[in-house]
Amino acid sequence: MADRIVDCRIATKGTMECNPYTLRMIHVKEVTYDLNRNKLIVTKTLPAPDKKVHTRVITIEEMTEKYVKVEESLRFKGTKKIPLSDLLGQEEYKIEQNISQTEEQETIKSEEKEKESIIEHGEYTIVEGDTLSSIANKFQFTLKELSELNGLGDKDAIRVGQKLQIPLTQNMINAMMSGDYQIQIGDTLISIANKFNLSPKELSHFNNIKTTAALKTGKMLQLPLPYIVAQLEAKRKKEETIRKAKAKRKKEKTLREFGKNRLRVTATAYTSHASQTDKSPFIAAWGNRIRPGMKIIAVSRDLLARYGLNYGSKVKVGGLPGLYTVGDKMNKRYLKRIDIYMGVDKRRALQWGRRSVVLHW
Repeated sequence: MADRIVDCRIATKGTMECNPYTLRMIHVKEVTYDLNRNKLIVTKTLPAPDKKVHTRVITIEEMTEKYVKVEESLRFKGTKKIPLSDLLGQEEYKIEQNISQTEEQETIKSEEKEKESIIEHGEYTIVEGDTLSSIANKFQFTLKELSELNGLGDKDAIRVGQKLQIPLTQNMINAMMSGDYQIQIGDTLISIANKFNLSPKELSHFNNIKTTAALKTGKMLQLPLPYIVAQLEAKRKKEETIRKAKAKRKKEKTLREFGKNRLRVTATAYTSHASQTDKSPFIAAWGNRIRPGMKIIAVSRDLLARYGLNYGSKVKVGGLPGLYTVGDKMNKRYLKRIDIYMGVDKRRALQWGRRSVVLHW
C-alpha cells in the first residue's frame, strides 16, 4: 500500500484539500504518526459503508396484475331477453308488430322511389329490325330488366318509332347507339372504359392509340361495344365471302374467255438435264431454244394431231397461275399427257411428281 500513497507536502494554487489515500483504502477516523513520522498508526477505523440498495422499477401491467383486482362487468351480467309479447298484451303486441311491418314497407318503398328519382332515364327510339332482345343486348341489360322498366309483358309487341325508357343518360344512349364518344374535359382512357364497361387496353387497341396517350378534348373515340364488334365481324366475313366469290367468278370467266376446249390430262414435270432429254437439253423438239424461267409445256403428239393444239398455243393448266405456251412435244408413246418445264430445278420437278389436271385452250 505504501507505493500508492500520494505525497501531499507540496501545495499548489487552488488546492483546497489533500487526501493522500485512495478510495480502496480503509476509511479511518483518526491517524497518528510515530516519532520519526515514518510509520502510520491507525487508532480507530470506521465501519464499511452500507451497500447501495437498488430500487426495481415495475411496469404498469405488472402493477395492475399484482395490485389491481379486475372484476367482470356487471352491466349485462345476468340480463335476460324478455319477449315484447310478455311486456305487452297479445293484442297490443299484434298491433305493434303490424305497425312496425307497415313502417318498414313504407321505408323500403320510399328508398326505391328515391333511387329511381336519382337514376336518370333517357329514351331510345325503335328502328326497323330492332327486337327487345337486341335492344337489351345493345345497352348491356337483360331482357327482363328492360321489359320491367317499360312495363312490357313477354308477349307484348314493339313497333318502329316507339320510345323505350333506358336507365342511362341521353348522352350515354346516343354514344352507345352511334358507337362514337366525344372526349370531355377530365376524361381519361380508364374513366371512359369504365363508363362503358370496357377495358382500357381494348379501347386503345380499337382506336389504334397507346394506353398512355393523352386524350384531346373534343376528339371522337370509337367504342368497341359488343354489338358493334359483332357487326364489324359479320361485315368482315361477308366481305371475305364476296371477295372469294368474285375471285372464283373471275377465274371461271378467265377460263371461259380463254377458250372453249378443256381436257383432263396427266401432268408431269421435266428439267433441262441430259438424263431427262438428250445431249442438247436446252433445244426443244421443234428446234427452238428454251431457258429456265420460261412458262412452257411439252405435249403428247395426240394433243397436236387430234385436239388442235399447235406450237405456240396458249394454254391454262388447272391449279397453276398464269398461261403456258406449247413449246415442246413428247415422245410418240405418250397419250393425253403434258410435261411442265421447270428449268434446272430437279427438286421442284420431283415435288410435282405426277398429277391429273384439266387443260384449257
